[in-house]
Amino acid sequence: MTSSELAQIELLAQIDDLLARLTRWSTASTAWQSLHQAKAVLHRVLTHVDPLRIRFDSPLVVATFGGTGVGKSSLVNALVGEEVAVVGRQRPTTTAPTIIAHPETQLDVYLFPADARIVRREARWLRDFLIVDCPDPDTSEHESVGSNLARLHELIPLCDVLLYVSTQQKYRSARVSRELAQAAEGCQLLFVQTHAETDVDIRADWRGQLEPAYQVADMFFVDSRRALTEQRQGLRPTGDFGRLLDVLLTELTAAQRVRIRQGNLFGLLSAALERSREEVEARTHKVRELQRALNEQRGQLSRQLSSRLFDELQASRGLWERRLLAEVTELWGMSPFSLVLRAWHSQASLLASLTLMRARSTAQMAVWGAMHGARWIASRQQDQTDAQRLEQAALLQVAEGDWQEARLIIEGHARSAGLTRETITAATQDLTRSVAIAEEEFWQLAQRRLDEEIAETARRQTSGGVRALYEVGFAILPAWLIYRIGKNFFYDSWWLERPLLESHFYIPALLFLALWTAGALMLFTGRLRRGMQQRVRQLAEELAQSRLPGGLFPQLDAECQSFHHDAAQLTEFQATVHVIRDEVSETTSLSQSRTPPALHTPTSAALP
Repeated sequence: MTSSELAQIELLAQIDDLLARLTRWSTASTAWQSLHQAKAVLHRVLTHVDPLRIRFDSPLVVATFGGTGVGKSSLVNALVGEEVAVVGRQRPTTTAPTIIAHPETQLDVYLFPADARIVRREARWLRDFLIVDCPDPDTSEHESVGSNLARLHELIPLCDVLLYVSTQQKYRSARVSRELAQAAEGCQLLFVQTHAETDVDIRADWRGQLEPAYQVADMFFVDSRRALTEQRQGLRPTGDFGRLLDVLLTELTAAQRVRIRQGNLFGLLSAALERSREEVEARTHKVRELQRALNEQRGQLSRQLSSRLFDELQASRGLWERRLLAEVTELWGMSPFSLVLRAWHSQASLLASLTLMRARSTAQMAVWGAMHGARWIASRQQDQTDAQRLEQAALLQVAEGDWQEARLIIEGHARSAGLTRETITAATQDLTRSVAIAEEEFWQLAQRRLDEEIAETARRQTSGGVRALYEVGFAILPAWLIYRIGKNFFYDSWWLERPLLESHFYIPALLFLALWTAGALMLFTGRLRRGMQQRVRQLAEELAQSRLPGGLFPQLDAECQSFHHDAAQLTEFQATVHVIRDEVSETTSLSQSRTPPALHTPTSAALP
């Protein structure tokens, strides 16, 4: 197997993989109207794949295309070498298409219209391609059943190469140019100016008109009548007609069929993907506006919940102070001051247990945390019903009108972005549940962060320097009292025979020891309180700016992510199609569309 054959096999495998991915993407359901339209257009284009593959080895279809009276039929006669098409200079002569083919060419694979006129000729080059004399596109303004425009749109998807025929008078025709723009992406092009015997050569100006939209390889200025006469006389046609015939015989051989049809297929896919991308991009900024509106509503909810959290933390300060004190006593270790802290915490824990039994809000339970309340909270949550969980939304103390206003804002953005009505209704109808879920997520986040802040504050307040300061400071008075009492008992009374200290010493000593201990506790707990208050304030500010992971209209958020994912895939498909199109479209004397045409209604009619 040669390297070129291996490269062709790899290219075919790449094409098959791309077409499979495009098929999956185009048939996947979506709630976005723009994506639905884009998928429908692409799906209809993909219906051309199998018919094209069936006739990959069949002769190419070369069709004449142009306005009324430009000499399409005369050009066909000159190519064949005899009068096989009826010629009419100023009126629309071609209505039913005329198909000129070799007697051995099987026409069943092309699915031509039943009323097409079939002409069989023995010309050698008709083994490589057949000719279709198409109806004129400018004989009627609107497409209707049986009209020339309808016939043309039925034929164009079956053509591989278009001979765009025009004259000095017709080359600026806007109507024909619009029709060409719709047909060009599925075909290779050859531009031919006729009536060379009477008209002025306008190819330079014509090229200037075409260049923005088409890659014009060559243009021909022919005299069809003279060419027909030369053919009848057995002479080789001269001038541009001879060059045109050489191009057809060189570029449209059997060896070029697959390349040309692959190029046409990917030109059509490129046009469809460009139209789809434009349709999607037209709505992308609306989808981003919907996402901004969702984020704003989440931010508003976060700020409201954060403000309420801060207020409840301030009101429930005793709870988190005792929680913090418990963390500190766990980290402090065994020492005189830690014994005081443990004793103080033990009596506070009894009060905290009573306080927990009276908890009435999620914030108070979040403050107490999992260490002391996990079992009780789990039991309570297990007993809660769905209705009770929904009632948590009432704790927000937000007016119902505010949430109804939020729903109206979100629904307006969703409709503007192109979401289906059913999706919008399903996503916004249960606002109470959305708010309850959002609140639950907020409190879960708040509890995790509060646990982290308490642990961090306890760690910082039990550093070596802090512990040394409080241990030494607290031990001064107890150490002096122990020294004073010990000296009196062991030295003064035994060696100096002095009397023992009496109650007038011990009572004030105990009082001052209690005050000293209380002072040390007040200093330390005050330090803890100030550090934790600062942390609580920072936590509330951070939570106010945080983005809730979900809860408030989560279905809409998921749909937005799905939109961007599909849009990204569409862009990836377009880039891949362009690469493959460049690979299959080698240097050629045939012209092709440079940019995909704008979305136009007749395109749909052209697709089977």
